[in-house]
Amino acid sequence: MNRRRDATAPLPGAHDGLVVATYGRHLLVEADDRTRTRCHPRGKRQEAVVGDRVRWTPSGDEGVVDAVLPRRNVLFRQDALRTKVFAANLDQVLVLLAAEPTFAEPQLARALIAARQAGIEPLIALNKRDVQPAFAEAWARLAPYRAMGETVLPLQLQGDDASADADLAALTERLRGRVTLVMGASGVGKSTLVNRLVPHAQADTQAISRALGTGRHTTTRTSWYWLDDGHGGALIDSPGFHEFGLHHIAPEALARWMPDLAPYVGQCRFHNCTHRREPGCAIQAAIAPHGPIAPHRWRMYQDLYEELAAARTP
Repeated sequence: MNRRRDATAPLPGAHDGLVVATYGRHLLVEADDRTRTRCHPRGKRQEAVVGDRVRWTPSGDEGVVDAVLPRRNVLFRQDALRTKVFAANLDQVLVLLAAEPTFAEPQLARALIAARQAGIEPLIALNKRDVQPAFAEAWARLAPYRAMGETVLPLQLQGDDASADADLAALTERLRGRVTLVMGASGVGKSTLVNRLVPHAQADTQAISRALGTGRHTTTRTSWYWLDDGHGGALIDSPGFHEFGLHHIAPEALARWMPDLAPYVGQCRFHNCTHRREPGCAIQAAIAPHGPIAPHRWRMYQDLYEELAAARTP
């Protein structure tokens, strides 16, 4: 009887490694001794991403990735046109916002929902604390997120006063020993944050560009940077925050991934309640001023529900 070979079984001459950068179909794979090899996947259907552990075999000066090893988790977004995978095997996702430019709250909510659905802890940081009154206004907009238990940290990446240093130290402590995907829109200070936390980031970026044969200022590449914390912490810098489709989430499951709505799931009069117009809905009964749910969060839920339901309509 013919038996299909286990794709993760060791091959003669094979090595295990960590994907630390991707660009197109090119991968940069790091060995345990931190040496890196440019690789490409075997076959068209195999899609390794940054954070993946892979099994690869040498091929001249490069390598061929034969298999992606089992993942703990993977963060991705999906809309009607495509699925974009950000990274795999994450401990947390850091969503970086700024007082200016004004952040889009629906975009923030989508990122948090995707992270929780993937089993990944989210973390929010609000940059530009020195820009007032814009920071105070943005901080107030995040009050519902702090109330529902999300961690929100103030941050000031420009300047070197004591409060700015304290902000960065508090964030650094949250990153210690953890693999963190950093997401943020243009202008929020993501590159500045990476350079502050990883002094060798610019040199690493140039080395990655040379290894993958990309331009020095490539902005469509996802890259891994080791933190000098002595505990194996790392940052993954990824583009792609401007759009965040959630079409992989069923509309009836949406409420359980929103921390302010989740406690009321299962308490409605009807077991198939969509939490929009049905009588006896526990979520609607908990909307302020009668409960802790902010009205705009419920409206956001309604909009997302309609979007996800429409995506499943033939």
